Amino acid sequence: MLGSIKIPHVFALLTIIILVASIFSYIIPSGQYQRKEVQVGLLTRTVVIPDSFQQIPKHYSMKGVFVGDEVEGKATPVSIFGFLKAIPKGLEESADIIFFIFLIGGAFGMVKRTGTITAVIQALINKFSNSGTALTIVLMLCISIAGSTLGMGEEFIPLVPVFLYVSHKLGYDKLYGLALVFVSAEIGFASATTNPFNVQIAQGIAEVPLGSGLGFRLIFYVVVLIIAILYMLRYGRKLQQDFSNSYLAPDNVYKEDDTLAQFELNKSHVRIVAVSALIFVGILWAVQTQGWWMAEMGAGFLFIGIVASILGKLSINEATKAFILGMEEMLVGALVVGFAKGIQVALVEGQIMDSIIYYASGTLQYLPKILAAEGMLVFQTILNFFIPSGSGQAATTIPIMVPLADLLGITRNTAIFAFTCGDGFANSIIPTSGILMAMLGIAGIPYRDWLRFILPLFGWLMAASAIFLAIAVLIQY
Repeated sequence: MLGSIKIPHVFALLTIIILVASIFSYIIPSGQYQRKEVQVGLLTRTVVIPDSFQQIPKHYSMKGVFVGDEVEGKATPVSIFGFLKAIPKGLEESADIIFFIFLIGGAFGMVKRTGTITAVIQALINKFSNSGTALTIVLMLCISIAGSTLGMGEEFIPLVPVFLYVSHKLGYDKLYGLALVFVSAEIGFASATTNPFNVQIAQGIAEVPLGSGLGFRLIFYVVVLIIAILYMLRYGRKLQQDFSNSYLAPDNVYKEDDTLAQFELNKSHVRIVAVSALIFVGILWAVQTQGWWMAEMGAGFLFIGIVASILGKLSINEATKAFILGMEEMLVGALVVGFAKGIQVALVEGQIMDSIIYYASGTLQYLPKILAAEGMLVFQTILNFFIPSGSGQAATTIPIMVPLADLLGITRNTAIFAFTCGDGFANSIIPTSGILMAMLGIAGIPYRDWLRFILPLFGWLMAASAIFLAIAVLIQY
């Protein structure tokens, strides 16, 4: 079915979705929750106040259709000019993430120029030359641990070309290479053992002990990781039996990357890996304990690139050219993040974002416990289309879900578990996920072909989430 559907280029697709969101602002009733600031660890978060929703009457006018016509105390639907403006405003509001992606792309460009990345990958391929299965398991385990414990996502974007190279050398297609990094990271992010960007923020807002319920989430992590690995290996076997089983078009094949020339692993490469890893650990420590965010992390990755260039004995010109090339490779991926943000801009300016949350969450209070918990999972999954940010979704929905969970006799950790699963796994299919669309753009994989590959796995992961959620209700997790 998906094979017969023509999906436009990612930028066109996101622009169409922004247009649809703008049109919805004329149809969906407008409303707004009151908000307040709360301290979560070292960060200040703006959260909604439960039971504060108020519907806002709409103001329609001919002027408003074209350029907007704001009237105090009323909501103005998104105008034609407002629809166009949503894209640059999305880019502006995502500036920290966009420039962070450029910086880590430039830093990885410098590291790649030293030959370190290729040498390490080649050493792994040589080590597991007779077993693509073993290498798949090792890579997915390592990446998923980083996603689950540290919430890593954007940091993997510059590594997409490397994983495409690995997949090619193992005899697989580009989908397999992209899935090695993206699916693994999302499995970890959704299982959220200690993820600071979703479960820790949610637990802080919900006023439950940080880290509570870790054992349950660890078991869930193991189960969903096994499901993902088995799915990947099954797809890999299909490719080895007949490469025409690939979901990609016959002409969408891996093209050799001149920047990934062959290098033998030497002492210089080992030193670069060791020092880069040490700096990276320092960055992660600072994020967890010092309140670092995009600007500080970007500086840290820039430092990694500079140190790698020095240890790799690159000249200033070589390092500069490598930095620029690394940023150029991230161009589509970085800009996609801003376009995706434009969807949220249209929903917020049309004042229908809170209305969607209010009407969707209100139906859950009339359901039995297990059905209500499953409803929370569905609610969070759908809402992730509109708010693809884990921390943003936590700040928006957890203050509403917590009192609802208390009312239904469901533990707060169960409500949080529904949030982490819905938020995490939905990122693998929604076109508003900046990370997904950025990686697809870099890999040159059409969104339609990605859906053909990922939808069956998404179904299995959601089924596992629903089962664990029912167990969580029964054991009062």
